[in-house]
Amino acid sequence: MNKTIVTIIIIAVVLVGGYFLFFRGASQQTPSVLEPSSQQPITLPPASEQPSQQPPASQVPAVKENVVTYTNSGYSPSTLTMKKGETVTFKNQSSQSMWVASAVHPTHRGYPTTGGCLGSTFDACQGVRPGNSWSFKFDISGTWKYHNHLSPSDTGTIVVE
Repeated sequence: MNKTIVTIIIIAVVLVGGYFLFFRGASQQTPSVLEPSSQQPITLPPASEQPSQQPPASQVPAVKENVVTYTNSGYSPSTLTMKKGETVTFKNQSSQSMWVASAVHPTHRGYPTTGGCLGSTFDACQGVRPGNSWSFKFDISGTWKYHNHLSPSDTGTIVVE
């Protein structure tokens, strides 16, 4: 008899809790209903008849993707030229981790912004595992040398115009 009463109480608690969880929570998440207005509803023509909001492909500026790939042979391209304010992505396609950092090894102070983990903000501050990438935005014009901190003989150059 006591087991039956306990079972009924548990079922009642679950049902009441479920009600509050689903119905009360749903009513709090639904947006408020706007009162009807005297204005006529706006109807739009089918999508095929609507004017395109995007410019033709010939007018869309091409986005240049600045990518340097790191392989077991080093960085490629070894020199990359880009515009001030653009970002370069260093992709690790080698069998080992890479740590992109501003030259000169080991101080990493070639790029003139201080911060990062050793000297400059142009520093991944850790190894980037194979298959992953790291990106950096160059805001200062100039010629910036970099290296792999884990293999300092692997170097490259970014030219920012």
